[in-house]
Amino acid sequence: MPIARVLRRPVANSESLESSSLVVGALVFVVSTCVAAFTFWGSGDVPISGPGSVGQFAALGSALAAIVVFVAARVLLGARGSADGGVWHALDSPGVRLHWFDIAALAVAHAVIALLGWLAIASLLERSFTGAVVYSLAAALLSGVAIAVTAYVVALSAVRLTPMLFSLILAVFLVVGVFASMLSATDPFWWQKNLSTLGISDDVSALAFNITLIVAGVIITTIAHYATAPIPVATERDARGRSLVRLALVAMGILLACVGIFPVDRFLAAHNLAASGMALVFVGLVIGLRRAIPAMPRVFILLGYVFVGVIVVLAVFFVNGYYNLTAVELVAFLLIFGWLIVFLRNTGAMANRGEHVPVSAGSDVRGSGLAAGEGVVPSDESPHAAV
Repeated sequence: MPIARVLRRPVANSESLESSSLVVGALVFVVSTCVAAFTFWGSGDVPISGPGSVGQFAALGSALAAIVVFVAARVLLGARGSADGGVWHALDSPGVRLHWFDIAALAVAHAVIALLGWLAIASLLERSFTGAVVYSLAAALLSGVAIAVTAYVVALSAVRLTPMLFSLILAVFLVVGVFASMLSATDPFWWQKNLSTLGISDDVSALAFNITLIVAGVIITTIAHYATAPIPVATERDARGRSLVRLALVAMGILLACVGIFPVDRFLAAHNLAASGMALVFVGLVIGLRRAIPAMPRVFILLGYVFVGVIVVLAVFFVNGYYNLTAVELVAFLLIFGWLIVFLRNTGAMANRGEHVPVSAGSDVRGSGLAAGEGVVPSDESPHAAV
């Protein structure tokens, strides 16, 4: 495909999207390599990891590139929708309108994943090549390649936002964020108290922990729309059930963000209320899911019951002194977010089996279910008509 055509219509189809993402990666490579060459000029040998290293430059540059590319891609989608009269059909996404805070949270999530990912890779390489250093020119090229790869992946991710991709972003972001907080904690015995202890100090571990919770909460509020959009709606009762599930997910996201906003050492009551409220909303959602969404697979419904049962058993063990609070919180944390990720994948599968009616790009997701075999009714507005 000619480059001029790619630049005119960068998101017209799958081929142009891949080509435009490669163009973005190439431009980022040129810019980042030039900046890296200027940064490392005259420094001689450059370490692989640590202060002033290739890994540090690549990680910081990748984080910045992830934010810029993600936001620019979403703005481009909005501009294309306006230029085409408000109609731009997503390649494979039943998406809905993303508000500015949704875009900001997703951009930060991509940036954090890129930052910590490249730092971890650099640390691993340094341990693998003990005592090795990198020449300044090679350091600039390696940094440029790492940042360009990040920009390419983020550009594709920004356009192809599906429930399946959301589940991957949420899982990876939570893992890297929480583990970064654990590894950087100044108190090595934080686990003897509770998980929220990670957020009470004034060092970088507390910042990483609280920001992870806040951003994850905002992502879950976005997921509330993306995850429920493919759910089939045939009756008014189905519509009410879908709205209740969406409201419960939004409440979980808000409460999770509040856990990070109100550290336990300064806002004990608000922190505990938010954490307990999120657990109660989760339990209520799992118990009422079968009635709210009859089309949900029974295997997944049963999985939710099992998760709730495990959380209850752990709570009993904690009361009896068998487990400490950190163990209960950590397992409950993993179960709740594991359930959310599987929920995203199950609702995403509903769209793939032809039960989803594409919806308008407005903030309220509207749609009605179709009987099996009736096909898919095209939407009157693009899922990405606005950002």
